[in-house]
Amino acid sequence: MERCNKAMNELKQRLKQTFGYDQFRPGQEAIIERVLNGENVLGIMPTGGGKSVCYQLPAMMMEGLTLVISPLISLMKDQVDSLNEMGISATYVNSSLSFAESQQRLGMAARGEVSLLYVAPERLATKEFTELLRHVTLSLVAIDEAHCISHWGHDFRPSYLYLAQWLQQFATTPTIVALTATATPEVAQDICQLLMIAPEQVIQTGFARENLAFQVVKDQKDVYLLEYLKVNHKQSGIVYASTRKEVERLYHLLQHQKIAVGMYHGGMSEEARSRNQDAFLYDQIQVMVATNAFGMGINKSNLRFVIHAQIPGNIESYYQEAGRAGRDGLPSEAILLYGAQDLQIQQFFIEQSEATIDYKQNEYLKLREMNQYAHTQMCLQCYILRYFGETGTACGKCSNCLDEREAIDVTQEAQKVLSCVKRMGERFGKGLVSKVLTGSKDQKISQWKFDQLTTYGLLATWSQKEVTDLIDYLTAEQYLMLSEGQYPLLSVSASSVDVLRGKQRVYRKQTVVKQLIIDDELFERLRQLRLILAQEQGVPPYVIFSDKTLQEMAQKQPTTTLELLQIKGVGQNKLDKYGTTFLAILQENK
Repeated sequence: MERCNKAMNELKQRLKQTFGYDQFRPGQEAIIERVLNGENVLGIMPTGGGKSVCYQLPAMMMEGLTLVISPLISLMKDQVDSLNEMGISATYVNSSLSFAESQQRLGMAARGEVSLLYVAPERLATKEFTELLRHVTLSLVAIDEAHCISHWGHDFRPSYLYLAQWLQQFATTPTIVALTATATPEVAQDICQLLMIAPEQVIQTGFARENLAFQVVKDQKDVYLLEYLKVNHKQSGIVYASTRKEVERLYHLLQHQKIAVGMYHGGMSEEARSRNQDAFLYDQIQVMVATNAFGMGINKSNLRFVIHAQIPGNIESYYQEAGRAGRDGLPSEAILLYGAQDLQIQQFFIEQSEATIDYKQNEYLKLREMNQYAHTQMCLQCYILRYFGETGTACGKCSNCLDEREAIDVTQEAQKVLSCVKRMGERFGKGLVSKVLTGSKDQKISQWKFDQLTTYGLLATWSQKEVTDLIDYLTAEQYLMLSEGQYPLLSVSASSVDVLRGKQRVYRKQTVVKQLIIDDELFERLRQLRLILAQEQGVPPYVIFSDKTLQEMAQKQPTTTLELLQIKGVGQNKLDKYGTTFLAILQENK
């Protein structure tokens, strides 16, 4: 114990001298203490929580080599460069090097000239690497992105499974520290079983990122993106898209608007990717449009925003990617630009994968959880925490917490939906349920005789999209449940029983534009401004903005261009033409 205390004191000194930090971050000290004691440990810490220090500092103290299993070339290079800059001997071996370069670096490790060696998991199966291990004392194996070892993780990689078999070949097994930012309870259990980590050796610091403000935007995605980047033109951030084609489209869109932007995807040459990555890291460009291949392990601390232009496949991926914003602890934003059509892209990825049926079913479930994130009205941070098995208090800064729309009693409408699902035998999806409720003449409805149900046409004044949105909301709030599979079936949950019996009310926030009387001062001022602009341009006033748009302005009273864009009837063209003038009146009214 005395030896351990002495080592911990020395580590704190090195933490200050080498890394410049006075204190350990939550979880770091507990993980490092176990590593120094030779105990296998799993650390679950949020992105930006300082996972790399948990093996870099012990590597400086321990005799022998620390082997870091890392999935991405960009992560290796970035961390090795940082370590060498701080005076810590480290190197990496990956596919970006020639055979001679790889052999030279492996020789350095064999001679004890480096403390840390970074490799990809595939390297473990190669002959030259096996030969290296005969001449090296391996004291610590650090497995970064450890969720990749689990079949149920969001980024499962078969090469990681070889780790468990590979570790068994040692007469004296090295200490193992596994690290990840995104592990559900199921994934954490899987990691522990595969890597022989005792359940009590799991250090979890909590998933909450207090400096991140989450937001979901559903309308005018391109318009919102351009305006956001215009307003935040001095800030650095990443825009993620799901496909190479969309990355290129957004890149050219932003470039056309004179935004300092680069792009990154797997179809580009390695030279072009490295060039763009370096330009981004050195602040020569402000925005990187990329697929999810970009960013893992990139320790760029001044990222102020991460925007997902398309919905990712699961909450683990989303939270990991969003968590790259604000690694320095300063206020930052994570924004999802939601479009229902983007779900089809993720469904296509699942369909085309060569995974097992069980794995695909699990991926469909995860995608539905991601979709429900976009429809919930609970605190977005709390929704994410719930997914990872935690509870939390409302963050007070996400788009849901700041939503000032009126909470409307939709109990009757909810009862109609729940009753319809029940009367349809809980054997159909939301598409057909919405058609029944809106009174559709679809052939399937008459075929199943659903037009004879008492719930047929109960929401005939609604559009099918409006009913589908309500179903998504009820699902996100867990009044409805979805079955497994690519085409999930709806069923009512236990919590919906009280709703059907009238013992529980259902509330949903939605915009209610109140009818403004003719002498409403703000509405009149907006109308007068519209009239003046119309006369100057020789067009009817409604061409500028409709009464409904002005009413919503008067009710919501936006004070920024981004808030003004959320008013129906305000697009990019009209925002550019009239935004400043109308905002001046709205801001005066505050």
